[in-house]
Amino acid sequence: MDDDKLDKIKKELLKSYSLGGGVNHIDGPSLPSRESIKKILMIIESLMFPGFQADEVIDQSILSYRTSEKLNRLFKKLYSETKKASCKKLVSSDSCNCEGCLSSSLDHTLELLSRLTKIRSKLLLDAEAALAGDPAAASMEEVILSYPGLKAVMIHRIAHEFYLMKIPLIPRMMGEYAHETTGIDIHPGATIGESFFIDHGTGVVIGETTVIGKSVKIYQGVTLGALSVKKEEANIKRHPTIEDGVTIYAGATILGGETVVGKNSTIGGNVWIVKSVPEDSKIYNKPIDYTIVG
Repeated sequence: MDDDKLDKIKKELLKSYSLGGGVNHIDGPSLPSRESIKKILMIIESLMFPGFQADEVIDQSILSYRTSEKLNRLFKKLYSETKKASCKKLVSSDSCNCEGCLSSSLDHTLELLSRLTKIRSKLLLDAEAALAGDPAAASMEEVILSYPGLKAVMIHRIAHEFYLMKIPLIPRMMGEYAHETTGIDIHPGATIGESFFIDHGTGVVIGETTVIGKSVKIYQGVTLGALSVKKEEANIKRHPTIEDGVTIYAGATILGGETVVGKNSTIGGNVWIVKSVPEDSKIYNKPIDYTIVG
């Protein structure tokens, strides 16, 4: 390909940049980095479950040092990415007040770090729920090392804290990283109680305004979604409430902001639900007769 053709292509691309958007703020603040968000999540995971990543060896004599070193790295990366996300140029046409952005980003970073112990406490309960709820789980170590459901829930619990602090971009970036790596799609706005277990997990979808109680267990392919996807309904509760102790089997779809699944209910596989279910219910499709040949 000759230089003239390349130059023509370049000019066409540059023209499209000026017309179509989708460019990372030329002459303005950079957007948060996908790679940096992944690294932040890896550091947080290593703080939640020390010694479970890479070839990291932990003993009591160096645990304090390792924790300090990780917190320092996390602070620097988190502050940098939060600062990018919080810049006012990302959310308005006003010029960026750099001093204000720096101050709010520092506050948000320190607040997130202060919540790590609370997040870890919830994750230990989630891991225990997986161990207790899956007959195939041989140990807590196996759950932490290999269960995609726990990984997705861990990332969600972190992303949810960013969401509560109204930090732009980063919560969704974290949620989509979990979706990409586990096949589990949880909006960071969803409220999820303790001892939550997603078994297998692939294809699970949990919408933004979903509320899930304590000790809930769901299987692969479950959708907790909205009856309507109208943009004007963005600020109302669109997704269901799942109360404590509910089990939802594979492929079930539960829709609607007014839909409540009552405590200790069991929802069978491939059930479609758009209205509330009383406590202690068992909802399932009528079995179809079949014949075994041979």
